This record gives sequence, structure tokens and C-alpha cells, in this order.
Amino acid sequence: MVELAQNYHELEKCTEDILSVIKPTEDDRNKRLHAIQEIVNSIYLVSSLGDAAVKPFGSFVSNLYAKSGDLDVSVELPNKYGFPTSKEKKQDVLRELMIALQREGVARDVNFIPTARVPILQYVSNRFGISCDISIDNYTGRIKSKVLYWISTIDERFGDMVLLVKEWAKAQNINDPKNGTLNSYSLCLLVLFHFQTCKPAILPPLKEIFDVDIPEGETNWTFLAFNEKNLDKMCVENIAKFRRKDTGQRNQSSLSHLLATFFEKPFTAIF
Repeated sequence: MVELAQNYHELEKCTEDILSVIKPTEDDRNKRLHAIQEIVNSIYLVSSLGDAAVKPFGSFVSNLYAKSGDLDVSVELPNKYGFPTSKEKKQDVLRELMIALQREGVARDVNFIPTARVPILQYVSNRFGISCDISIDNYTGRIKSKVLYWISTIDERFGDMVLLVKEWAKAQNINDPKNGTLNSYSLCLLVLFHFQTCKPAILPPLKEIFDVDIPEGETNWTFLAFNEKNLDKMCVENIAKFRRKDTGQRNQSSLSHLLATFFEKPFTAIF
């Protein structure tokens, strides 16, 4: 037992050291905000994109990003009638934006992937050194990001745990969906499951935070747009309900204990 306690103490020190290196500073946040503004400025130079909006999503919005993390951005096209944007249209828009970013000297290491399931434009900001991934009308990504943000406000250990697991996955070369391994959202869900199944549970089932019935007859686009508009209010109310209901003993596990049991859990489930 003494040896186990010593091991947890060493792991706790190790996790603190890792987090001190990978957690972003205010300067890191500002660099991402400036990189977003670069995209906004470039869009103004493309006449066909004059009314488009730039919306960040992913780990930056969910506040689960590391210092070296990518910046995900969705360019939202005007959509008066709510029809889904065709893949060909998305490809054309990204191609025009790529030309504008290069012409203005904003982007280097440009990688345009028009044939991906979700067409994407990847590049590194020349000025700020931020890796950016741009897609078109990524409503689903935006909603997922906001839900994860609100989940992270329930317990600060969730955010630290996500950063540690993502860093571990990167070190093991299993955080690259292009090569058939896990994307960052999948890793977040694994941590979420771990926090939901601890005893006592740290986080509630997801449906208790984001509990929405799809209105009959609504298109998928309309459904997503509706939920994004009301998402913050919905999550705040549901989290408040969870906290009022959660009157039992709070899980006091240290971050090191949660990290160790995260890796034990798959084997416990199997055996």
C-alpha cells in the first residue's frame, strides 16, 4: 500500500510537470484569435464570400486545446433557405480561400484536401505559427465543441485529463485519423466515459446535458442551427439540475489516480 501511494505521488508530480508544459497561456489564446482574424480578413478579399462568417470550433472552443494544438475553423456561408451546401460548392469556396490566403502571405505549408469526406484546407499561419484546419458549414463540429465546453465546466479535472490523454495518444502515434487511429473527439469521449463510470461518478450521462428531441419534419440543417442557437441556455440549465441532484459524496480522486484507472478500465472490462 505504501509503495502504491508513492507511485501515485510520483505520477501526480509527472502529470503536473506535463500540464505545465502543454497547457496554453493567454498568449497562446491570443495567437489563435489573431489567426482567426487573418481568415476573416482574407475572406473580405473574395467577392463571393462577402457575407460569410468565420466560426472557430474544436478544442479551442471547448477549451480543451494544448499549446501545440491545431485551430479548427468553419466558414459559414449565407444559407437563406436552409439547404445543405454541396460538396462541390465547399471545394470551390476552399479553393478560392486558399488562393486569397497565399496571395496575402498568410499561409505556408498549405494542404488542400478536396476529396475528403469533409473537404478541408490545412495550413500554418506565417505570422503566428498556428496550424489551421478550415472546413465549410461544419455545424456538427461546432455543436460537439460547445457541448464539450460545457461538460468541462462541471469539473476541472476533465480538461486536464483530456490534455494528458491526447498527449499520450500523440506520443504513441494513435492520434491521427488520416492513418486510421483516433481523432481528438474520440479521445474526449473516452475520458468522458471514464468520468461517467467512476464511483462515485464525476460526470452525468451526456443526455442529461444535451437532451434534445429532433422536431418532426425538420431538416438536419435546421435542427443543427436551432440547437446551436439554444445550446448554451440548454446546457446551463441542465448542468444546474445535475448539480442540484448531485447531493451525494463527491468523487475526490486525484488526477494521477484518475489517469491510472483510465488505462486500467479496458482490462477490467475484459477480465
